Amino acid sequence: MPFLRTGYNSRMAQPPRTATAGTFFVTAITLNRRRRFQVDATARLFIETLQHYRRTGSYKLFAFVVMPDHIHLLLQTDDLSKSMKDIKGGFTLHFESKIWQRGFTDHLILNREQFESRREYIHQNPVREHLAKTADTYPHSSAFRG
Repeated sequence: MPFLRTGYNSRMAQPPRTATAGTFFVTAITLNRRRRFQVDATARLFIETLQHYRRTGSYKLFAFVVMPDHIHLLLQTDDLSKSMKDIKGGFTLHFESKIWQRGFTDHLILNREQFESRREYIHQNPVREHLAKTADTYPHSSAFRG
């Protein structure tokens, strides 16, 4: 088909990524939007997994939030697909069932304004969803100051 990008397989759910290295705003959603992270221990386990792979040098983590049915990350990496495979796959190892929807969405951050805007979006997500009165009181976020 002439309107498809070179290298795109129409049977694939998502087109190939245009960038693999850089700073990204990333969203990953649980399978069927199941509210898995509503359970405090599950959210904490995800954060432990996230921090584990950060310590291994897979990526530099600037901000994150774990919402009941999805996550947002602001990270810098040399290989976005590998970093997300580490994060999602590493977390899934703790369970006997599928956790995530296939793939993830990402936005390449091109400047300081975009970086600050996405970080603020991440931190304010629990406030917008009425899960916390202020960003720094939501325990499953890099904004938490508890």
